Amino acid sequence: MATSQTAMITSKDMKMLEPCQLKPDSLETKRITTVLDKMIDKLELSSLIPCIIDSLDSFAGILGPEMTHSLTEHQKLSNEVEQLLASSGERDTMRAEQQRGCLCLLEQRLKCSVRNILRILLVKPSLCQALKQQVLVGESPAEVFIKAFGEFRNFMLEKLLTSPVEEEGKIGLMEDISLRIKENTEAITAFQAELAAAIQTRNQEIHKKDNVIKELKTSVQDLPKDCKTSIQQIKHEGEKPQKEELQASQARCARLQQDIQQLGAQLHALVLGHRSSELALRKRKCRMETEIVNWIQKYDTDMGEKQAEYEEVHAAYVEEKAQLSLLMEKHAVLLQEYSQIEEERRILQEKKEQALKELKTMTLAAIRIQAFWRGYLIRSLFKAKRKKKGKGKKTKKTKK
Repeated sequence: MATSQTAMITSKDMKMLEPCQLKPDSLETKRITTVLDKMIDKLELSSLIPCIIDSLDSFAGILGPEMTHSLTEHQKLSNEVEQLLASSGERDTMRAEQQRGCLCLLEQRLKCSVRNILRILLVKPSLCQALKQQVLVGESPAEVFIKAFGEFRNFMLEKLLTSPVEEEGKIGLMEDISLRIKENTEAITAFQAELAAAIQTRNQEIHKKDNVIKELKTSVQDLPKDCKTSIQQIKHEGEKPQKEELQASQARCARLQQDIQQLGAQLHALVLGHRSSELALRKRKCRMETEIVNWIQKYDTDMGEKQAEYEEVHAAYVEEKAQLSLLMEKHAVLLQEYSQIEEERRILQEKKEQALKELKTMTLAAIRIQAFWRGYLIRSLFKAKRKKKGKGKKTKKTKK
């Protein structure tokens, strides 16, 4: 039953436990992770400062004069703070207040010194890399804190990348898994209790069989004596009854020996059965442990694959974003040129329309002028003809 439940969990629900992909448009997530990564880098560099100060002479050629001066000043401030803390146990209140004021000032200066050192180191990434390679920091409290902060960064990233629905699904799934694990452990404890009870009953049966065997052995040991006494008594009665009794005693001894062999075989069979059941239970427990280890390994491999896939997608996203910015710039330039061309076309179109309108007006005016002129010419011709006719009539009248 437990193995079928674990198989159901592995086949159906492991997809919900996989880390979700990073959203490319999640600007707040990117900013938070960037701040946390920068904080981790600064913590690592801050943890290297005491080791560098301890072996300042060997690192003088790498650090340079400015960095060496800053580190020596930082060492002096650290020594002053330590001396002030060591002498802070005096009972004088005035002196204690002065020491507290001096300690606050020294702490401020020490913080400024650390910031200055980090600023110089962050400007030179190659120097930081060389110092990390040469300085070997052991399992110090700073390293423990950095590891804890890194775990906090991963936890925050997973929280930021997980939606509320996925979070509820994961919580439900983990509760279901914990419930099934609890059921499996209860089943294992029940099986172990049954195994212990079976072993106890087997031991009791073996003890009983041992007692029976001991009694049979004592009876077998006492039997020759009884036989001897009976033989001595029967000898007096006769040889024939003696032979009969001897045969009966031999048959009884054979029967008892056969019973002893049967009981031993039953004991051996019980021992083998209990050992086989115990071996089956042990195999089942080992199989469950290997399944749990396989789940953990599968989860780790899936995490690594998803991280690699995320890095590939992120690199492609950065490249496409750069290409998009270039295309947007080209698009803006082309759009401006297009708007200029459209404006020029509109102005040309307006000029053409204006020219056509003027041409039309001039054409109409020319037609009207021509019509008026033609009418004028015709009227003038008619007037001239009328005048000629009138003069001809007058001349005829005078002739008559």
